[in-house]
Amino acid sequence: MIDYRHLRVALLGAGAVGSQVAALLLKHGEELADRAGASLELAGIAVRDLDAPRDTDLPRELFTTDADSLIVGADIVIELMGGIEPARTRVLQAINSGADVVTANKALLATHGPEIFDAADQVGAQVYYEAAAAGAIPIIRPLRDSLAGDRVQRIMGIVNGTTNYILDRMDTEGADFADVLAQAQALGYAEADPTADVEGYDAAQKAAILASLAFHTAVPLESVHREGITEITTSMMDAARHAGYVIKLLAVCERLTGHEPSASGEAISVRVYPALVPRTHPLASVHGANNAVFVEAEAAGSLMFYGAGAGGVQTASAVLGDVVSAARRHVAGGVGVGESTRANLPVLEIGHAVTRYQITLEVDDRPGVLAIIATILSEGRVSIATVEQTVIADDGEAGARARLVIGTHKAREQDLSDTVARLAESDVVETVVSVLRVEGN
Repeated sequence: MIDYRHLRVALLGAGAVGSQVAALLLKHGEELADRAGASLELAGIAVRDLDAPRDTDLPRELFTTDADSLIVGADIVIELMGGIEPARTRVLQAINSGADVVTANKALLATHGPEIFDAADQVGAQVYYEAAAAGAIPIIRPLRDSLAGDRVQRIMGIVNGTTNYILDRMDTEGADFADVLAQAQALGYAEADPTADVEGYDAAQKAAILASLAFHTAVPLESVHREGITEITTSMMDAARHAGYVIKLLAVCERLTGHEPSASGEAISVRVYPALVPRTHPLASVHGANNAVFVEAEAAGSLMFYGAGAGGVQTASAVLGDVVSAARRHVAGGVGVGESTRANLPVLEIGHAVTRYQITLEVDDRPGVLAIIATILSEGRVSIATVEQTVIADDGEAGARARLVIGTHKAREQDLSDTVARLAESDVVETVVSVLRVEGN
């Protein structure tokens, strides 16, 4: 029997993920010790209610309500409580006691990441958070380590399984948003209050984490532009399918050039919104509640990371990977490696981003209408790429109406937005049916 160094592991929280982490740590302890080079003792599990029902049958003697004592004696603290407080207080307590921290808490890192990383730097500890951005998908380590010698130019990610499940069902089955949301709630993919998912808050937190890491810049959550999927309709899905697209909720993080605020002329844009993705793009084939992150790097080119973005046992896999990494660091010795934010690039508002639009309008079907619309677009510095016209109604004396689907070339977001506003005010436009951005080509 190998005489390994002994490390004490404290677990905070025993919900769906925490219970699975504890069960796997107990079940595969010897195997994990071989990989880590240290024995891993689950010293205890801090919970609020000792008698609350658990997803997994765990030894009762492991549970405690005394998180303070558990943290003080630990080498590695796993925080799976969720939310901001008391998670923030417990994580800082763990760091200040000299422990490394493993967390899956995206809300905490997106809101207080700089404070937590700075605290770890001060004492030479390390914070691991592979499970905070895309569940079981390994994306944090590739960005932090594998691509450390490269320059990431752009990230496009489907990072919320609930919204991807909903949009996928709407696309493949023609189902209505409300019906699919109800099914997602019944299956446990969506919470009783689905706001964080369907309004894009969850994806925005993950986008802030990914952008901070990829561009070595602290990205405040309030700097992430956010839109949800509640306005997506079956008719929009049908139109997207007809045009060769699928609608996905995307987190887009990209490096922009030619901006004065930065000494290098570089800045970044971080945004979350539903967008049209060509069906030939790898992200278009991400179905169900799965996640995927598409990375474009200067030297490495295009890389795709795909897999389960949620689920207790799946997320536990990423958490335990971090535990093994933390144990290896303890065995090797030395101080933790801090998160680099030295690039300190400005985070620009969405108006500075360059993108494409697909604009669907209902207009008067009479001579000269298309010319008027083309003039509005031209005056707004927006170039037309495609136009498709369909007569949708003939109201006799009131005249016929047509539907125009206009695809634009790339333009500055602010110019595109202003042009759509002018179209909405035009006498020849009955209504702006939908406006979707186009990503991935």
